[in-house]
Amino acid sequence: MLTTKMFNSHIVSADWLKANSSLKNIIILDATINKVIDKTSQRIPNARFFDIKKKFSTIDAPFSSTLPSQAQFQKEAKNLGICNDSLIVVYDDKGIYSSARVWWLFKTYGFNTIAVLDGGLPEWVQHGFKVETYTNETYNLGDFNAKDNTLLMTNFKGVNQYSKDKNTLIIDARSQARFKCLVDEPKAGLRRGTIPNSKNLPFTDLLNGYKLKSKPQLSKIFNNLVDDKTQFVFSCGSGITACILALAATILDYNKLIVYDGSWTEYGSLTELKES
Repeated sequence: MLTTKMFNSHIVSADWLKANSSLKNIIILDATINKVIDKTSQRIPNARFFDIKKKFSTIDAPFSSTLPSQAQFQKEAKNLGICNDSLIVVYDDKGIYSSARVWWLFKTYGFNTIAVLDGGLPEWVQHGFKVETYTNETYNLGDFNAKDNTLLMTNFKGVNQYSKDKNTLIIDARSQARFKCLVDEPKAGLRRGTIPNSKNLPFTDLLNGYKLKSKPQLSKIFNNLVDDKTQFVFSCGSGITACILALAATILDYNKLIVYDGSWTEYGSLTELKES
């Protein structure tokens, strides 16, 4: 059995997953957002659907994809059969998109033996590896124990403090056009804008097709941006793609990394209310 001590990567290849997918304690999670599970839905064999929107977010929160409570996260993870000694590989159908959010959620609740599948389902399919359709499944209740590490997330009050901190850099993962207020926000009624003292690094700049760019390429991108800052806060539209930046920064061995959970959806909404 592959032990948690042997599993220390933040990202794994399709070849690695194919070679190790039958190991007893590996759990594969499909983190595709807004996926409708039916008899035609494709998955990597034995993958379990991780429902970000309906089970792993606070449903009645004013902003989408809001961090769930520790109790909710623990309950839903147990329902998926996740245990404290599980080794998790998470993927999505876009390559690297919502899978990074799931990776960060688990870190936020004290679980580190999780990796993102580089290139996700498209890379798996491109390799010619087997896919299957979903079936109605139940899992043995896991013994997952969530631990509070929510300092990895911040909120509206926190990001306002970070924006005034000379040692902190806020990096926005939205497109350059959105960051520069050249186009409307996708969310209807949400104003254009940027968080004060933030810089732009579109998450797509970190990708080469479906996969994350090489470590030297990522290092060059970050070195051109971070200056002498010692702490980084990642933002985006709603807290999803900010986690891709956090993934890349972790691979590069940066520390003191924080994700702004509500991101621009929250910040633009609350500052608009304050100004009106």
